[in-house]
Amino acid sequence: MTNDSTTPNDSTKRQRTRTRKPVWRRLFASVAAVLAVLIVVPLVTFFAAYSVTKVPQPEELVNNQISQIFANDGTTELARIVPPEGNRQNVDIEEIPEHVRNAVIAAEDRDFYDNPGFSITGFGRAALGQLTGEDAGGGSTITQQYVKNAVVGDERSLVRKGKELVISSKMSREWSKDEILEAYLNTIYFGRNAYGISAASRAYFNKPLQELTPAEGAVLAASIQRPSQLDPWTNRPEAEQRWNYVSDGLVGMGTISQQERDEMVYPEVIDPAQVDSGSVAEGTNGLIKSQVLAELNANGITEEAVNTGGLKITTTIDANHQRAMVENVHSAMDAQADTVRSAGVAIDPKTGGVRAYYGGDDPTGLDWANAGLQTGSTFKIFTMAAAVEQGIPTSTPYDSSPVTTGATEVNNVEGESCGTCSMAEALKRSLNTSFIRVARDLNGGPQDVADMAHRLGVAEELPGIGETLRENGGTPYEGITLGQYQSRPLDMASALATLTNQGRYIPAHFVWKVETSEGEMLMDNTGMESTQVVQPEVADEVIAAMGPIAAYSNGHSLAGGRPSAAKTGTAQLGDTGQNKDAWMIGSTPQLATAVWIGDTDGQPLMDGRYGGSMYGSQSPSDIWQGFMNEALVNDEVEQFASSVPVVQDPQAGNASSSGGSAEMQGGGGTGGGAAEGDQDSDSGASNDVPDTGADTGNGTGQDTDIGRMIDDFLNNL
Repeated sequence: MTNDSTTPNDSTKRQRTRTRKPVWRRLFASVAAVLAVLIVVPLVTFFAAYSVTKVPQPEELVNNQISQIFANDGTTELARIVPPEGNRQNVDIEEIPEHVRNAVIAAEDRDFYDNPGFSITGFGRAALGQLTGEDAGGGSTITQQYVKNAVVGDERSLVRKGKELVISSKMSREWSKDEILEAYLNTIYFGRNAYGISAASRAYFNKPLQELTPAEGAVLAASIQRPSQLDPWTNRPEAEQRWNYVSDGLVGMGTISQQERDEMVYPEVIDPAQVDSGSVAEGTNGLIKSQVLAELNANGITEEAVNTGGLKITTTIDANHQRAMVENVHSAMDAQADTVRSAGVAIDPKTGGVRAYYGGDDPTGLDWANAGLQTGSTFKIFTMAAAVEQGIPTSTPYDSSPVTTGATEVNNVEGESCGTCSMAEALKRSLNTSFIRVARDLNGGPQDVADMAHRLGVAEELPGIGETLRENGGTPYEGITLGQYQSRPLDMASALATLTNQGRYIPAHFVWKVETSEGEMLMDNTGMESTQVVQPEVADEVIAAMGPIAAYSNGHSLAGGRPSAAKTGTAQLGDTGQNKDAWMIGSTPQLATAVWIGDTDGQPLMDGRYGGSMYGSQSPSDIWQGFMNEALVNDEVEQFASSVPVVQDPQAGNASSSGGSAEMQGGGGTGGGAAEGDQDSDSGASNDVPDTGADTGNGTGQDTDIGRMIDDFLNNL
């Protein structure tokens, strides 16, 4: 008898074991499920989307939007930026030279006529990039680029890429390849505000599209990849590298021979400044527009975004302040010679926002408010600030007798001297001999003056000049204290604003905020932070020393007893004894303003209002006073926040025999550095005499040919 010891539980276990699926079957089922998700579902989704998607016509895809630049009230329009594609003329494919079409294909999509409108590998790389968070490359076809730019936008997402893929695929079946290429070439951005190949031909070569050579066509094709960065005018090496890629591609495609390629020479393009930007701005508003665009670009808002985004750009410009600045400049300039120009900049010390800006009346001309100019005795305030910071108070007495710097003996005009007087008194009288001595007392000498100016807001580099406040790349000469070197009116207003704001620096800026047409905020400068660059006590002491100067300078104190801190300055035209630049800078707690007038033709600067050579205490001070009174007429009178007593002058506005400012005269030194003189007049109304500064150095590395110096200076403006 068989002994069956199997229990019911054992039977159940064996039965369950027999019904379990093999591992390989379970693995196969899992793989099939994953493949269904990765392939079948996307395919079903693709074909479903394909069946319902409508491909628009080219004329339906144009979305021209004008960006507007407003004053800080948000309603006063200063300028409009009209995208060139807003009035572009579409061209038929037959009007586009074949070699230009081939160049674009060589640059962007070499199998354009054979592909289905999209690149699977490119889509895969984009998808991988989205999943990994890395830039895995593009590889978009011409059709995809057109769809992205004209239909779905450039959002970085798989959904957007999927839409691009569907529409590109369907477009390739519904449109001919030439229709797609024509639409692409009529809408793609080439840089320089040029949308479409026809506008690009004008923007880069100033010629009709039909006249483009193969080499020129390759330049335009090369720019498509990165329009702003591959402009030959600003980035010739990279632009030419891309041009070589396109030209070699033409050989590879068989559209030109190797011999033709070898004979190709990189063509010259025109200056972008000669290209009509499509902007609408009158007078100095055009210069404000240029400043705004430069600021946007520096903050990552591209030229293309400005031209197509329908942006509302609100500036820091106060419409009433701006009107007052322009009217006062025009009033003073009506009496001047045709070659005389002026500039004026007003900045809010508490925010750094530019409230008024005048650089000239030509909206596309030279911006004198942004030009490097010799500043004359206005620069003495930086020497004083450096001295106070190093523990030399403004009450420190200084000798005003003649002094030798380099190989030149420096004298004050007509033997003017206060004997020995305080640094504050020397600033008021603009005694250059005294300030040469102050600069020598600084730990670092003239370099400390340059460093202080840079900290307070003077630009460290300027186009066409390079590093500022340096002598051939090295330490500046002692003449820096007399305004020997070039700075901009914008810089002088910014630096004065820092002193007025108790040593707190806020970068001067024009843009308050930027919004898209949908209300998205792209930029917001409403709460810019300040940086304490000098201690409040230092700034306050300099401001206090500047207190009497407006009244002392031909009685240009402000209305209603409003306190101000000011300094005038003039720069001499070589050794002629005549002036070429005249300045007035001055502030209240609400506004810091710099005004410049100069002769741009290398001629002596004469004052048509006053007669004779122009000084800072004349027409420049008229502009400053008139502007400040009008701009602040509705503002309460504010006192400077100060930790030191304000310097009072019982003889303010009443010149005595020693009340005229001293002019520095250069002796007959040779090789003594810059003989360019500085003149300044901080004198009373009845005795307005200049002070000439011989901006002298140590006798090395300095051009002593005055005529050549003047020519170089004017050429660098």
